Amino acid sequence: MTESSASTPDKKKGLPNLAVRLLTAAVAIPAILWMLFLAPSWVFSCFTIVGAGAGGLELATMTLAGRRPLQAWMVVATMAVTAVITFLPTAESLLTLILGLFVVGPLATLVRPAPLDEAGARMAWLIAGPLYIGGAVGAVASLHHLDQSGGTWVVLAMSFAWGSDTGGYFAGKALGKHKLYELISPKKTVEGAIGGLVAVVGFGVVIRFLWLPELPVLHVVVLALVAGAIGQAGDLCVSVIKRSTGVKDSGVLIPGHGGLLDRIDALMFTGAVTLLYTRWVLGLPSTVPSF
Repeated sequence: MTESSASTPDKKKGLPNLAVRLLTAAVAIPAILWMLFLAPSWVFSCFTIVGAGAGGLELATMTLAGRRPLQAWMVVATMAVTAVITFLPTAESLLTLILGLFVVGPLATLVRPAPLDEAGARMAWLIAGPLYIGGAVGAVASLHHLDQSGGTWVVLAMSFAWGSDTGGYFAGKALGKHKLYELISPKKTVEGAIGGLVAVVGFGVVIRFLWLPELPVLHVVVLALVAGAIGQAGDLCVSVIKRSTGVKDSGVLIPGHGGLLDRIDALMFTGAVTLLYTRWVLGLPSTVPSF
């Protein structure tokens, strides 16, 4: 069978990737907006906990391949981190959570210690993985509970993440010449990164004038630049994990997009930065979901 004849059936299978992406967005975006602005606040909180578990499973599949008991621990621990941050954000609860991870994570390694030359890395992932995924997703959930504008704060963090991705893509395609970090992500360019930052500033200013007029414009610009840059770095962090474990996508959960971590890698960081801004600069109080 020739190469051309072998590839012909593949072209006929399903829809083009762009069409699949658009269909996925057409379903996902209204559902997310409903949870953010119309549903009871606990709905989005529970959604983030489930999402944290899915992200934890993808991370565990990459870093703890073939070790089902350890993967199960990663999923449960990741969901627990998000749940505590979302529903029980007290100093005592967070201290208990962190100490529990530091104790149980290493002990879980004893379930499957071989091969010993990789045991240290597995132990590190069992401790850090739930904090990495669960903590970042918990930050997005916490944004949702900030006064009457919680949903808008989440949309702002999303615009910093996905606006940078979109702006970076088009700027990179049109102007990209200089590699940003070729070792980790060969397709990303300096011009694309700059274009992404320009896009997030634009998105941030628009959202500010439409829904967050109480924020100074300068604050929005600075927050967009900081969150956008850190979000781009967060994207590279997941790329490091994927390259170090030999996978192209973190999973197959989202049609046309790959895994969940492939879509929220930047959002986890922009959400955390935005939450810290609301707490440290604006002094907005910590709240919990209502039932």
